[in-house]
Amino acid sequence: MRSFSDAASLLAAEGDSLGVTDWLRVEQERVDLFAEATGDHQWIHVDPERAKAGPFGTTVAHGYLTLSLVNYFLPQLMTVDNLLMGVNYGCDRIRFPAPVKVGSLIRGAGEIPRVEQLPNGAVQVVVKVSVEVKGSDRPGCVVETISRYTFNSN
Repeated sequence: MRSFSDAASLLAAEGDSLGVTDWLRVEQERVDLFAEATGDHQWIHVDPERAKAGPFGTTVAHGYLTLSLVNYFLPQLMTVDNLLMGVNYGCDRIRFPAPVKVGSLIRGAGEIPRVEQLPNGAVQVVVKVSVEVKGSDRPGCVVETISRYTFNSN
């Protein structure tokens, strides 16, 4: 995990790898809770019996559940301290190249492709996170997260 405490350290990290997180098992309970929270009860996610005969042979996590787990992985990849304020600004280039089957192990792999100094003193950081699926050649999700950080002046 990388730690940053000022704009200069983030600017210097452009192009750097953040490494990978620990593995997380995607359990049916998490998928069911996500279905409850979002109202998306499609059978490929919540009906294990029917899903056995479906295209994936088992239930799969919602793409948006996989995307939401990026927020679980980010603090394992990097921390930003000495903040006056940090905000999620958005996401770019979200893709779901492969299904995440229930029972799979996933982890986040991160890199910092772009960092920009903003006119107001804040720094905008793009962190590309690939949600790797153990045993799969393709990730379950790839996203570029965009955050803005304003540091305390010392």
